[in-house]
Amino acid sequence: MKSIAPPSVMNQHHPTTTHEFAMRFTSTPRGARLARRLVSHRLHEWGHSYDTTVKETLTLIAAELTANSVVHGHVPGRDFHLRLTAAPTGLRIEVSDTRTERRPTRTAGLPTETDADSGRGPVLVNALATWWGVAPRSGAPGKTVWVEVAITGP
Repeated sequence: MKSIAPPSVMNQHHPTTTHEFAMRFTSTPRGARLARRLVSHRLHEWGHSYDTTVKETLTLIAAELTANSVVHGHVPGRDFHLRLTAAPTGLRIEVSDTRTERRPTRTAGLPTETDADSGRGPVLVNALATWWGVAPRSGAPGKTVWVEVAITGP
């Protein structure tokens, strides 16, 4: 399990963000799909080609976080917000929605047979992320799920 209050992989000594992408999306499956595709395209533009592990990992994490925001964080008439940042030592993705009471948990195991169609998201994110957590949404009601992945490439 990852630490709840980790040291950031986003290089605390040189917190220079080299790239940033942020956008609001409709809280629908279509909005989640568009967010995932745009994350993939941005990473490619930032030098992480489509066939790299970093791009595949972040795209998979984006798909999981945005789908969870639509399914578990949806409030009628409210969008979700995605923010992707890159620094020399890591990538960070944040997905914010307006539900405060439905927070992902840091489960260590897979779901039971009765939950066979869901419940794998936190396990997947925990396996792929360097660090991840949930924080109150800044400046608005809700929560932000954030994930950081350390990189050694471009």
